[in-house]
Amino acid sequence: LGDSSWYLRLLRDDTRVARRMARLLASSRYATGLLLRAPDAVAMLGDDSRLATSSAATLHAEAAATVRRHDTAEEAVAAALALRRRELFRTAAADLLGLSGVEETGEALTAVAAVTIAAALEAAARKAAQGGPLPTRVSVIAMGSLGGHEIGYASDADVLFVHEPLPGADEEAATRAAHAVAEELRGLLARPGPDPALPVDAALRPEGRQGPLVRTLASYRAYYQRWSAPWEAQALLRAEPVAGDTGVGAAFVAMADEFRYPAGGMSETAVREVRRIKARVEAERMPRGIDPALHLKLGPGGLSDVEWVAQLLQLRHARAVPSLRTTRTLAALQAARDHGLITSQDADALAAAWQLAAQVRNAVMLVRGRPSDSVPTAQPELGAVARLLGYAPDASHDLVQDYRKAARRARAVMERLFYG
Repeated sequence: LGDSSWYLRLLRDDTRVARRMARLLASSRYATGLLLRAPDAVAMLGDDSRLATSSAATLHAEAAATVRRHDTAEEAVAAALALRRRELFRTAAADLLGLSGVEETGEALTAVAAVTIAAALEAAARKAAQGGPLPTRVSVIAMGSLGGHEIGYASDADVLFVHEPLPGADEEAATRAAHAVAEELRGLLARPGPDPALPVDAALRPEGRQGPLVRTLASYRAYYQRWSAPWEAQALLRAEPVAGDTGVGAAFVAMADEFRYPAGGMSETAVREVRRIKARVEAERMPRGIDPALHLKLGPGGLSDVEWVAQLLQLRHARAVPSLRTTRTLAALQAARDHGLITSQDADALAAAWQLAAQVRNAVMLVRGRPSDSVPTAQPELGAVARLLGYAPDASHDLVQDYRKAARRARAVMERLFYG
């Protein structure tokens, strides 16, 4: 900003801005990198209301206007990614300054990811329609942590692509057009540039990476009816429309409800298969050379343990308990507690471990500017992460002990409720 008069005046007249800048620059490589790309964002630090999460409607309107102002899809998505960068800084600053919690952070990051995907879809569809109107309607379905409103600063966007040909349209031509749009969207959001990319991962689709990138509603239904495994019904628990045609998105969700909330609950055979898959994940996916007890995602009592407990409860009981029909982990645990499916003590242990793991994971990304799924154990990284989470300068190792304790409690609950 050089000798910009408004910036110097801001520092002179509001010492809180200087203190907040010092905290952000000293504690977070991630936030510093975002600020260096858009130094005007420092003005947000003088007003708590400007650090509050922007409403989804406001962001969608701004992103749509941004896309319309640019002639090419590449320019439009670059502008949308710049908008996302601003919102990432807003979210990171609120997080670093203690103005938001882990759930609010997840909601904010999810909202800006959804807006960015919607903008990229509009730009990709506009590019694909240059040869004539598209013969189909396309919707993007959020999956995984995106569908659960629980993404972190380093998360990819897990999605499915679904389309519905227009009346009278040739289905093969419609599928080709939808595939072109989906491929273009993924390419636009993965392009290297000055702003953080948003990788879009469609690996949770039927048949995985070997299957078609885009399917019609009828094709999805036929697959799930005939071929789907229990884990695929489990994956659908987090399915939620995120962009594109709202009618197609709503129809997909209605179809998904039949498989993720099965009549009579999940069969005992399917429950055994879910348990077998979880045990296999534990045995095969843990990275080598790390302490499993400190792995935030796959370790004992980590994010995965808590989420699988919540999801098994949903698969077994959500048909009869409507409040369990949520894509959010903590909301599912609360609903299970409210209906006596788990005790308050068990719900508290699971929720506490999940929240701490998510907080540490986000804090590591904020401090390092690079993701990690493990609790840091060496200085100075441990000290920086612990300080960010409110620990005293000489008590950073308490973070490691607190995590171990919370994870042990959650694992004990998980083994009893999940494996029986």
